[in-house]
Amino acid sequence: MAKCIMVQGTMSGAGKSLLVTALCRIFARDGYRVAPFKSQNMALNSFVTPDGLELGRAQAVQAEAAGIPCDVRMNPILLKPSSDTGSQLIVMGEVLGQYDAKEYFRMKRSLIPRILNAYDSLAKENDIIVIEGAGSPAEINLRQDDIVNMGLAELVNAPVILAGDIDRGGVFAQLYGTVALLQQEERRRVIGTVINKFRGDVELLRPGLRQLEALTELPVLGVVPWMKVDIDDEDSLAPRLERTDKSEKPLDLVVIRLPHISNFTDFSPLEEHPLLGLRYADRREQLGHPDLVILPGTKNTMGDLCWLRDSGLAEGILVQHAAGLAVLGICGGYQMLGNRISDPENVEGGGSAVGLGLLPGETIFTGDKTRTRRHAVCHEGPFAGVKLEGYEIHMGKTVSNGAAFCRMEDGTEDGAQGENVFGTYLHGLFDNGELVDRLASWLGERRGIRIPLQRTENRAAYRNRQYDLLADTVRESLNLRKIEEAMEAFAHDQRAGTD
Repeated sequence: MAKCIMVQGTMSGAGKSLLVTALCRIFARDGYRVAPFKSQNMALNSFVTPDGLELGRAQAVQAEAAGIPCDVRMNPILLKPSSDTGSQLIVMGEVLGQYDAKEYFRMKRSLIPRILNAYDSLAKENDIIVIEGAGSPAEINLRQDDIVNMGLAELVNAPVILAGDIDRGGVFAQLYGTVALLQQEERRRVIGTVINKFRGDVELLRPGLRQLEALTELPVLGVVPWMKVDIDDEDSLAPRLERTDKSEKPLDLVVIRLPHISNFTDFSPLEEHPLLGLRYADRREQLGHPDLVILPGTKNTMGDLCWLRDSGLAEGILVQHAAGLAVLGICGGYQMLGNRISDPENVEGGGSAVGLGLLPGETIFTGDKTRTRRHAVCHEGPFAGVKLEGYEIHMGKTVSNGAAFCRMEDGTEDGAQGENVFGTYLHGLFDNGELVDRLASWLGERRGIRIPLQRTENRAAYRNRQYDLLADTVRESLNLRKIEEAMEAFAHDQRAGTD
């Protein structure tokens, strides 16, 4: 069985995912077979495995950093929030149903055998498993039925690193308070603390580090600096979603920040282009007069369409589109652009809604979920000939009688396009860079700006450079020797306990 290490945090957004990604890259470069694992993830950013199953985007990123294909066993439980109190429950890549919080908490312990089966099978195939916790282990109201923090650490006998985010302030209180709220047997699992996202001279921290070690009786395993690395974010807590000001770049792109926005990492490649300024808007006054408005994916298409109208953004988009504004809809955003959305099987609460009417199509929700990887070519319009790679994750089918956006490798068509408006189900459509360059050129021509076609770097190559930068920085910042010694000690105890 593999050795393991678990990264837990004092809160959501403490940098657990980034540290796990770094450790996966570090161990892989050291010659180990390594895989990430997160028993339960709650996120609207998801990904499709090569065999057509769904897992959290963070685990797909961590697998890529480890140099292996993503596998649904890396994230056996995925919760995709569809309202303030309910989520779609996905177990081993398949939709199990829609559950409110109370229903899920009553039944989640019954999922432990499936979690352990996934973990054990990964552990038999790898040398090291790097485990990510969720939220904080000090949520004492959730301790009894915990399956993702200390509860999981006990099940798989994992040593734990506790990370705190100094950039938000109060990191010493975060770390000390979390340790103080742990039960005695839980504290014995914590091998040390890590201070994450530090800006400045680490020598100024030394007195505080010494006092923290005395209070917690745990070593500080490292101080990780604030890093300018571009790694796909796990969920909508990402700082980039707060970017609302127009950039100094000549072309202005606005993504509508829907209440249940999903897979916003689709737009990361756009940010790398020197002429494309990307920002987010959730109020009409933030819309301005952009060159392109993007309606992103969402976990609640009908609810977010209603919000779009109530916020005034729908009217603003329609008025500007009539004057020539370009509009792109992806997945749920594409569904909104059609004439009507119907939900006869109560997938999103039932009923029907009138769409924005910018594309000739109608969407009908069904209980079946489409999950597949795709290759396609745009065959009409301003993007004709552009090759696309991406994946579909959506409920519902859309029937359109207009021109398609692209044609798949199997000959089927996807999406639709009209006068300056485009819709597609493909997530990741900008990743290979070709569509980014063509889009910039087309938008520039519409503004009278001559933009020579350039070759935007393939997203996979770009991400690999970012993983290396992340791994180099974290390797220099952490006491890896102590971490590896703890992994070996816990693995030895596990072996001794099974003999």
